[in-house]
Order: sequence, then C-alpha cells, then structure tokens
Amino acid sequence: MRLVLTLMVVLLSFSSVAKPLSYYFEQDVKFDPSIPTPEQVLGYEVGEWHVRHDQLVRYMEILADKSDRINFEVIGRTHEQRPLVMLTITAADKLSNIEQTRQAHLARLSNNSGKAQDDPAVVWMGYSVHGNESSGSNSSLLVAYYLAAAQGTEIDELLNNTVILLDPSLNPDGLARFANWANSNRGMNLSSDPKTREHVENWPSSRTNHYWFDLNRDWLLLQHPESRARIAKFHQWKPNVLTDFHEMGPNSSYFFQPGIPSRKHPITPDENVTLTKAIANYHAKTLDKNNALYFTEESFDDFYYGKGSTYPDVNGGVGILFEQASSRGHVQETINGTLTFPFTIKNQLLTSLSTFKAAVDNRQALLDYQAKFYNQATDLASDESFEGYVVEGASDNTRIMHFLELLKQHQINAYPLTKSLKADGKNFSRHSYFVPLAQPQYRLVKAVFSEQKNFTDNTFYDVSGWTLAHAFNLPFSKVKSSWGLKVADKAWEKVLTPSFASLTEGYAFGFSWDDYLAPKMLNSLLQQGIKARVALKALTAKSTSGEINFKPGSIIIPAGLQTNTDWITLLNKAQNEFGIAIKPITSGLTSKGADLGSRSMAVVSAPKVLLIGGLGASQYEVGEVWYYLDRFVGVAPTIVEMNRLSSLELSDYSHIVLAHGNYNSLSDTDKVAIKSWVRKGGVIWGHKGGAKFLADQQLLKASYLSRQDVASAFNTTGLSYGDKDHLAGRQRIAGAIFNTNVDLTHPLTFSLNRNTLPVFKNSTWLLEASDAPFVNILTYTKNPLLAGFTDAVNVEQVAGGAGLIAHSYGRGTVIGMTDDPVFRGYWYGTSRLLSNALFFGHTFRANGE
Repeated sequence: MRLVLTLMVVLLSFSSVAKPLSYYFEQDVKFDPSIPTPEQVLGYEVGEWHVRHDQLVRYMEILADKSDRINFEVIGRTHEQRPLVMLTITAADKLSNIEQTRQAHLARLSNNSGKAQDDPAVVWMGYSVHGNESSGSNSSLLVAYYLAAAQGTEIDELLNNTVILLDPSLNPDGLARFANWANSNRGMNLSSDPKTREHVENWPSSRTNHYWFDLNRDWLLLQHPESRARIAKFHQWKPNVLTDFHEMGPNSSYFFQPGIPSRKHPITPDENVTLTKAIANYHAKTLDKNNALYFTEESFDDFYYGKGSTYPDVNGGVGILFEQASSRGHVQETINGTLTFPFTIKNQLLTSLSTFKAAVDNRQALLDYQAKFYNQATDLASDESFEGYVVEGASDNTRIMHFLELLKQHQINAYPLTKSLKADGKNFSRHSYFVPLAQPQYRLVKAVFSEQKNFTDNTFYDVSGWTLAHAFNLPFSKVKSSWGLKVADKAWEKVLTPSFASLTEGYAFGFSWDDYLAPKMLNSLLQQGIKARVALKALTAKSTSGEINFKPGSIIIPAGLQTNTDWITLLNKAQNEFGIAIKPITSGLTSKGADLGSRSMAVVSAPKVLLIGGLGASQYEVGEVWYYLDRFVGVAPTIVEMNRLSSLELSDYSHIVLAHGNYNSLSDTDKVAIKSWVRKGGVIWGHKGGAKFLADQQLLKASYLSRQDVASAFNTTGLSYGDKDHLAGRQRIAGAIFNTNVDLTHPLTFSLNRNTLPVFKNSTWLLEASDAPFVNILTYTKNPLLAGFTDAVNVEQVAGGAGLIAHSYGRGTVIGMTDDPVFRGYWYGTSRLLSNALFFGHTFRANGE
C-alpha cells in the first residue's frame, strides 16, 4: 500500500500541470482578441511543453505582425545560426518614430540637458541566458503577449512611458538543446522524482552555448556572437533597467536583487543600490500577493562587470538578477512540495510585470540617474590623480587589434601615440595606445584596467580580477601627466587586413611566430601539404631586399621539401588571408645562426588532437579548449567521453589534452594505454585537474599541494561557527591574476617577448617547482598577485611555485599547467602556451627527475 501511495505522489497526469492563461494573469486583465495567444500558435498551453527556440521566434514574429506596438528584429546569429531576436515595444505612435526617441535618449547622456519630462525609460528584458534555466524564455511568451494584447489604462501608461526591449532567449542554442532534452524524456504521466532522467541531463549540460561557455560571464569579454550582438544593441539604447532571468536549485525559492550589499563593486554609484532597492519593493509586493516565497540580500553579488545583472551598473543603468527555483523538467518534488514548470513560469511573469510597474513609477529617477552618470564622467575624471592608461602595442598585430576592438565594442576610445612616451618608469613606443579617463565610459575604463587587491568583503560569487591588458599580455601603465603625451586626433578604428607583395619561386620562405594567428596559418598550410620547419634558434637569413632576422619559433618553408606543385599559390593565399607576411629567403647559408639545413630546424606536423571530456571533466574548460583550437588554431579536436577512450586507437593521435576535471574514472587499462602512448612519442597536456591526474599517474614528475594542503595553512584557533563563511572565503582563490617568470629560451614560450606572463588562477591546487633543471617553464614570482583578491596566506603559498612544467617521458612529452591557459576564451597571453605545445611539444628533451 505504501508503494502505491508513493507512485501516486510521483506520477502526475500531464494535464494536471497544464495551465490556461487565467492561471497566469489576474482576472481583470483584458486582451485584444485579434492578437493570438501562445496556445493558438503553439498548439499547447504555456508550460505544458518546453518551448523550442524556433517556436518561440515564430510566435514573436506573429505578434509583431499582428500588433502595432511591436517591432521584430534579428540582431545576429548564434554559432549554430539560430536567430538572435529583439522586440522593440512601445506605444504605436512612439514606435513609428522610434529612431527619434532613441537619439533623444542618447542625447541626454552627452549634453547635460537635465530633466526629461516626457522621455520614456528604456527597459531591457532578457530571458534564460542559461539554456536549461528555461522558465524565463517560456515566460517571455506571456510577457510579449501581455505587451501586445493587454487593454486598459495600466498598459497604456506603461507603453506611453517606456520603450521595452525584449530578448526572449539570450542563449538560443542552449535553450534548443534543453527543450529537446526535457520534452523527449517525459511521458504523458509525469515523474516528479528528482532522480529521473528528465531532471538529470547528460554531460555537457545545456546551460551553456554551442562551445559550452557560460554566456552570463561573457558580457564584458565578448567572445561569442550572442554577446557581441547583444552589446551592440545595448549601446544603441543604453537601457535604464536591465533584467536577467535565471533559475537555481529546485529546493530554493525565488531571489531578486539587491544582493549582498558589501559585495557591490566600488565603482558602482551608491544611487544604483538605492534604485535597486526601490524596484525590489515592487517585486516583493507582487510575490506577497501571490503567496510566493522569496529572499534578497543574502546571496549573489554585483562585483564582476561581465554578468548580465552587473554590466548595466557600469553603464548608467540598473541591472536586476532574478533566480527562480527550477523544476528542471515539468514537475519535481522539493523540500517546499511539488514544483511545477507552470509555477516557475508564473513567478518570472509576475516579476516581469512588477519591473514594468517599477520602471513607470520611477521613470524620472532612472532617467536623471543615468544622465548624471554620464554627464559627470569628465568632471570625475578630472579629480583623478592620473590622466589614463598607456598600453604597449605589439608585434603581434592580431592580439593588439582584438584588444582594441574589445574596448571599442564597449564604447571605450583608445588613441594611437604619435610619439614614444615614458610612463611610471616604463618606456612605451609610438606604436602604443592611450586610453583616457576623460570619456563617457570613465567608470568602465577604470574597471577593465583595475588592479584592485583589497576589498571590503573578500567573498566573491565570481571572479575578483579581470584586468583586460593582463589577459592579453600587454604592458600598461597609468599616465600621471599629459606632459609629453602626443596622440592622434582620432580614436583607433579597425583597418582592413594589409596586402602583401606577391611571392614567386625561391629557395625558401619564412614567417614570424609572433602573431596570434601564426599557429592557425601554419596549421592551414600543413593541412594543405606544405612541408615546414621551426627554427629552434635565432638566425639571420639572406633575401633579395637584404638580411632578415628570424627569432626562435619562426617557421621556415624550404622549396626543396615541397611536393605540392601549387605551394607558392598557397603561400600567397595564406599571407593575405591571415595578415602575416611571408618573407623570401634566397640561400640556405645564413649570415648568423643555424643554416636552413641544420638539425635545429625541427620538423612540424599538423596536430591530431584528442580532447577528453565526459562526466567528471569540466564542460566549461573542455569547451574553452575546443573553442580556442577551433577558432584560433584551425584544429578540429576529436572530443571523446572518458568511457569511450578504450574504444580508440591512441596511435591515431599526436596529442592528448586533459582540461580541468577528475579523471579517476578512467580504467587501469586506459591509464596503461596512455602511458604507453606517451612513451612511444605522444605529447600529453594537462591543466589543473588534468595536471593532477598526470602527477598522480607519475607521468608528470612533479609534486603538488592539494586544496586541503593549502587550506590547512590557515590558523583556525578560536574561530566560532559564525566565522565559517569568512574563513571559506579566505581559503578560496575565486578568480585572480598572478604573475609568473618565463623561461624565454624554451620552445613552449615561443612568441612571448616578456620575461613575465600574467596567468589567471581560480583554484588553490598548486604545482610545486621541480628540482630538475630545464623543466620549470613558468614559475610564480616572489610577489605574484597582480589583481583580484587572494588572502596573504595563499599568496605566500603560490609564490615560487610552478606554473608550467614540461619534460620527456620515453620518446614523448608530458606538460602540466597549474592554471587554465584559455580561461573564458579571452586569455590571449597564456593561450599561446597551448598552441606551442601542439606544434613544438616534440622539439625539446628534458629529464623530469
């Protein structure tokens, strides 16, 4: 009998969770019958199924066609070519003059025009940046229907006083994957058991985008088309309020900001918090009315400016995070009872509507705050003790261009120097760039160059340091005075890829390894049958125009090795496609350094990479490796789950990459096979958890400190239970930037031109420096912390440790890195270590013991 009762609780008729419009909206809301409801278009009630992205887009198109309140626009495409949709919604008469309204809104931010009595507030509604947090996107169906079809004084007041920008799906590729998962794993009788397949996705989850990136960490970094399209539209409007609808664990309730007050970024004005609290009262009122549980100010934070709820805070708006307890599928048992998908959708709808009410009532305060935010920027900049930042240009044209392009997308101007400059004791060539504080994005400039290390609250929900120049490995300094500062009149703008003189038959050709796209160009040539060598030592070669210096790492292409009759054509095409000059060499006899037939000209081959993922591996870090190899190296890795490794012939691959994760589930047979493969000449790379696995298997000859080892260094004497969270915050490295010393003579560091290299660290797992010579490629400096919070106890333990260790193993090579070299796709400095390992990992020999 007990079993029967349990089944009655767990199994629910599907019709019992389907809800009509009357469930979601109050009875006094009237709708225009000429506007189709979601059910009329989809064929089912909202919440009965998880809406597919194509269905979502189609419904929005139909609403725009039927309603004179809505403009429908495709602002970009995802990696999988799904449309990124934006609805612009306001009163019909305003919509017909929407460009005039937009220009007027932006004009107030630059002309100090004061109060704008009739100007609308701009409200951005963004849903489900995490694909498997789908109640947001499903609620957007109802929000859009309400805005298109509702009748009466309340909707008229809303439309007359706002411009609403509605993005129904911030992550279409992830949403599509999750809708397919949830819909294909439910029956007509629904299981609310949290352990059923519907509620437990396979690896990787659909939280992420196509490359398994968390798009809610990409607002500042702009590595993906979803983010770039969104930020372009954001700055076209500069919204006053931006909402960001998420989900959290099923056993929670509902969260809305403000978050923990002490974790606000110090650059964000206090008035932002005041407005956030004022808006929060509207959410509380509507949730109280519906007897919904919620909480504020005890979780999450507003520190990292690369999230959807915080990026507006550094751009004159108010960002608001919403977190709904997730049913993950259609219904799930929780500590609060049975949680249905329609209930989660309703809460997201309620707080969408309360946001609208708050925006109307606080319209003038929001507009005045934003105008003051921008119009005071120049005055605030004049009160600073320095003028701005100077950033050294690089021989790596691609890297500096991507850095400047990133600033430009955030409306930050950088001006080329017309004369060399000395700043903060450092010399900057005339190929450098000046980023002034005195510009509208004054606060954002300070944020992206910040090297803050001390904070009021040392607990962070996300990273505490993200200095962009460090990520790109670009030297920079504060400019204390404008004396001697000479810059171009116009800010930097992207220029077309340069063209190069056509190459003709010659003895050999060579190109520098400096440019960020050099690995991609080399791989492209190798894939097309070009035979190449890497110069392990510097040389000076002869050419028709004089002598040419080639640094270690330069790629040499001798004519005598080529078998492809079109090889000159391929070289010409490559240098113009990748923007890297290929230079002719007239003789194999060099005036300095090794001759072209020397043994120090090592063979390079197109890598065949095996990237191991699956349950236990971090989908984010595996995705980051995949993304880097695919986008910037032109390598298509073979991605396999751990449980499929035994079915492969490892000899088919030249490299194995182990990103962060726990690889203990690999069988003993797999471990033996990997060791044998390396011993026979394979190159294996592991970072973080991947490096730990290599050390545990005694492939990597190195000792390490575990997280427990590092935590044990903290004195816990006399601590009370109330100190528990504070201690945990001190023991973590949530995300900070550290400095390392670089062995510039090693093939793994080819293209690096400075003897120090910033790395990103978000783990307290630490490799110890090896006593063996020639194997410590990166070592942390004596005072390694560059930016972000790390407790002094942890800094002391990091100092002097190993950042990168590499040595021989039989005929193969083992490489272990303490940190993630391709963190979130924007660490252009350290990512070259990985591509160097692919092409040059076989070119050195060093005993690890």
